[in-house]
Formats: sequence, structure tokens, C-alpha cells
Amino acid sequence: MSTARTIHVLIKLVPLILALRKDRKAWVRSEGKNLDLARFQKNASKVLNTFVSLGPVYIKLGQWLSSRADILPQPYLEELSKLQDDVPAESFEKIKPIIEQDLGSLDKFSTINTKAVSGASLGQVYLAKIKDQDVIVKVKRPGIEKIITQDIRVLKKVLPIAMQFVDPNLRFSAQSMLSQFIETIHEELDYTIESKNLKTIKKNLARHDNVRIPEVYDDYSTKNILTMEYIPGIKITNIEDLDKAGIDRQKIVIDVHKVFFTMLLRDSIFHADPHPGNISIANDGSLILYDFGMVGKIDNETRMRIVRLYLALVEKDPPRTVNAMSELGMLTPDFNRSVIEQGIDMSIRTMYGKKPDEMEVKALMELANKTMSKFPFMLPKNLALYLRMSSIIEGIYKTHKVDFKFVKVLKNILEEEQLIKDAYIEEIKHSFTRFAKSLDATISIAPELKKFLEENRTLQLNKKPKRDTLLAGSILSSAVFIGSAVLYAQNATAATAGMVGTFVIMGIFAVFRKK
Repeated sequence: MSTARTIHVLIKLVPLILALRKDRKAWVRSEGKNLDLARFQKNASKVLNTFVSLGPVYIKLGQWLSSRADILPQPYLEELSKLQDDVPAESFEKIKPIIEQDLGSLDKFSTINTKAVSGASLGQVYLAKIKDQDVIVKVKRPGIEKIITQDIRVLKKVLPIAMQFVDPNLRFSAQSMLSQFIETIHEELDYTIESKNLKTIKKNLARHDNVRIPEVYDDYSTKNILTMEYIPGIKITNIEDLDKAGIDRQKIVIDVHKVFFTMLLRDSIFHADPHPGNISIANDGSLILYDFGMVGKIDNETRMRIVRLYLALVEKDPPRTVNAMSELGMLTPDFNRSVIEQGIDMSIRTMYGKKPDEMEVKALMELANKTMSKFPFMLPKNLALYLRMSSIIEGIYKTHKVDFKFVKVLKNILEEEQLIKDAYIEEIKHSFTRFAKSLDATISIAPELKKFLEENRTLQLNKKPKRDTLLAGSILSSAVFIGSAVLYAQNATAATAGMVGTFVIMGIFAVFRKK
């Protein structure tokens, strides 16, 4: 069965990958201009339809790819963003045994509506009551774990074969994406993990009075079932109903960015699937967040590097931006620093566009798509969900078309969460580390210096230490000066200190020369 499925998937995917390879090269070469977009859209539509036909794993994979500007050209991203995790629900007769096995009896609920509110590839949702409280009951699809396991096994076989047809940078991105994708989809199959994620994020956001997150009913929840408080609201992209309710849509866009980027920059755990079906708006304008099956988790060191990256963008500093990107593992080891800094400078100027009607976020994302395809960018595993989250949030902004300044919101988050001081402390630490490495490399010439002195021992025996001492000092101070000059592009303060040190070294050797 596995072999037959592998062959079937390969037959479906290889023609799409070959078409993608051709489209991607054309997109990079022309920077997305003067192309036959109809051809791109046709090929992207084939990808979408193929993923739907291959089932749950590939539907999820398509959703992941819809935010991967480092892998796909813009028309592909736009087409795959239409991919909804909306699958016809299984009959309640097949769901009932799962509930009874885990909870004992349906009588545990006061009532339960046997018609599913929604059906997704991994589970489906029902409305119910516990006493007088309205709840939603999320139940895993029968047999879904076996289907996922089989298709993940097939995907692991297919991807290495498919990657032979693409360029090396793309292979790295695809492999890290698959690794994160497999880890996440397995977590989504365990509702106890989702419950834990929900409670953690709910606690972290408790001081935000404009966010509502459902309560979990632990006595009614298991690995296969998740029962939560039902909080109705208006879908965040339902512009007509939001306007009827008199809700400020500009404030909604600002609040969404503040809430989700605060999760990322302050808490190290964030909701990674903020598509419109997972965010509603209450009558008072507050955000309601649903579905915590897909969350991103980053360690504190990575979080601070992202904070430094954003602070450098806010302060219009391309060299520091590139430093942070390099430390995040977003650049290939052989990247051309000058070229990357020019690309970042273009991005920063776009973000601070002079035209008042310029859509900063849209322009930045389009530029990022072209830049990521053209320059040696990589996306490490731990940042894949971060890119997905930010891309989906940007899509919500585009839907509302309101006046919005991402840089201003970003600066407010950094200030309100008191992250700027921490970022500067990290900058200083890393500057000294880079300076220490540069100094270490410089001092490594000491064996050569020793060799020089030994080879010239005759001069020393002839009592001519003054000239040798000054020569040694000249060599060492010159090396420190060169190291500082190299460091200057990365950190002017540390480099300046090194250059001052050059004169101190020369002074010390000059004193010894006179003795």
C-alpha cells in the first residue's frame, strides 16, 4: 500500500515541481515583472487542486506553503491562500463511539447537536451544553492518525526525490519546513497539547483586556476530545457585519498585530494559525481567539535575536539587521554582506515610504518574496511558524484596507513591553563577543611573531633589542588595527575601542624600547 501510494504521489507531484522550478527561475530573473501571470496562476491552481485531491496531509502542507515566500513565487502564494481546511464532516454515528469511549456516555452533556458546526481534515466541531453553559466539542476524526502516519511516511520518501529538481537553497528551506510540519501535525493530533497551549497563552495575555480566549472543560476533554467555552463573534474578515456593528476596523488591524507580535516578542509561544476562521470580534470590539492546535515556540535566545532584528529595522540600521539575520541562521554561510545590506536598506525605505497612501506591509511582503528568491536566504525550522503567523496577519490587513503603519505598531510593542533595553544589552554582549573573536584571530599571529624573533636571535645576541621590540609592537598593533577595521562595519563602538587600543599597544612597546 505504501509503495503504491508513494508512486501515486510522485506521479502527481513531479510535474508540478518541474513547472514550479521553471516559474521560480523566471520570477527571480525578472523580479516578478513583465511575466505571463496567467501561466503562473494556472500552474498554481494545479498545485492547489492536487493537494486537495491527495487528502488531509497535503491540504495542511498547502496551507503551510501559502506563507513561504522563500519557496514559492507570489502568484503561488496567493492561490494557495485560498486553500481552506474545510472537509465534509463524518456522520455522527462514527463520532459517537469516540465520545463514549473517552467520556463514558453522551449523557455527560446536557444536550449535544449531532450536526457538525464545521469539519476539518483532522477533526470536527459540535455545539453542546453543560448545564446552562454553551460549549463546543472538538472531536478527532475516526482513523485519522493512521492516515496521517501513512502519508507522512510517503512524504518523507517523496520529498528527497522531488528536491533533486530544485536549487540547493530551496532544498534547505523545504527540508526544514517538512521537519517543522511533521512535528506540528503530530502535536495537532493530541488535544491535551492544544489544551495546554491554550491555557499558557491565555495566562500570558491575561493583562490584555481586548482579548478573549475560551475556558477549557478539563473533565470533558481527552487526547481525542476538547471541550471549550463557546464564545460567539463576528468573523474578522466579515467587513459588512463589522461595519453594521459599528466596530472600528482600523483598531482591529492594529490590535491583531499588537496581540500576535507581543506573543512572539515577549512570551516565546504564539498562536501560529491566525487565519480568519480562528479570530472573531466580540460586540465590544475585543478579539476572540480559537484553535490553539498549531503554536510556535522559540527559545529565549532566538526570541531576543528576533527583537534585535525588529529594533534594527525600526532604527533603520541595515548592518545590525543583517547581523541579527545571520545569528538567526537566515543566511547561507557564503552570503554577500554588501548585497544583503542593500536589499535590507530597500526594505527599510519601503517601510518608511514617503507617500502617505503607500501600503507599507504589502510592499514589504512583495519585496521580501522577490528578495528571498533572489538572495541566499534560508529559513531555519524554528522560524517557519513565525513566518506563517506574520504572513497570515498581513493577509488580514490587506482584507481591511485601512490606514496602518506596521513600523509604528512595532515600535509601540517594543516600548510598551520594555524590550528595547534588553535588546541593547544583547547588542552589547554580541558586539563584545565579535570583538573578542576578532582580537583572538589577531593574537593568533603570536606564533608567527615568536618564529620571527627566534629566526633573528642573532640580532638579539648583538644587543639590538630596541629595533626588534618596536618591530614586534608594530606588527601586533597593525594586526589589531586591521581586525578593528574589519569589525567596524558590524559594530562601530567596539571597532573604535580596538583602534584606540592600537595606539596603547604602540605606546607600551615604545616604552620598553627605551629601557
